Amino acid sequence: MLIRELMTTPAVTVGPRTSIGTALKLLDDRKITSLPVVDAGGGLAGIVSEADLVQDQDLIDDRVPVAAVHTSGRTPARLVAEVMTHLVVAVRADDELETAIDLMRSTMMKSLPVLDAGNVAGMISRSDVIHLLAGRDQRIQAEVEDLLRVEAPDWKVQVNDGIVTVTGPADPHERRLAEVLAGTVRGVVAISIDRRLSGT
Repeated sequence: MLIRELMTTPAVTVGPRTSIGTALKLLDDRKITSLPVVDAGGGLAGIVSEADLVQDQDLIDDRVPVAAVHTSGRTPARLVAEVMTHLVVAVRADDELETAIDLMRSTMMKSLPVLDAGNVAGMISRSDVIHLLAGRDQRIQAEVEDLLRVEAPDWKVQVNDGIVTVTGPADPHERRLAEVLAGTVRGVVAISIDRRLSGT
């Protein structure tokens, strides 16, 4: 599976001159863990994450100062450029999903920017992968049933952790046909053929 098939798009992005307050609100409102920081041309300039903001002592320290600082005029808002990470790990939209999973595992990052033609096209996160895995068996079962329905509508299909069990094929030719058809479905890890139909 390609990353573009699973990524969240469009990505929620900020610029280097976005205020930290705006970035915090986006992370909270959108329930996401990081924001790609893009330059004027849409290229990836960095990333600002929950970790970057949690480590910012000025944000966390809300104690009343011993002596308040008096200023004349308006105090400028602090900017994303002050806290963002400049060295960013990113993947490409046409990379295999395993590339993103390996990077998330090795870097401990929860989400990665996805680039397409040099610009930020989306984000891929651990939660995207979990969502895919949670629905994997149901997807596989539906696809195998669709393939087998043409050959024998009474064959039964069950899937558990990517292992497909087909009940019904009686002769060796039918069993081989069921194995071949089920084996064409993405995500199948093993196939078991049972000649006994349920209830017989």
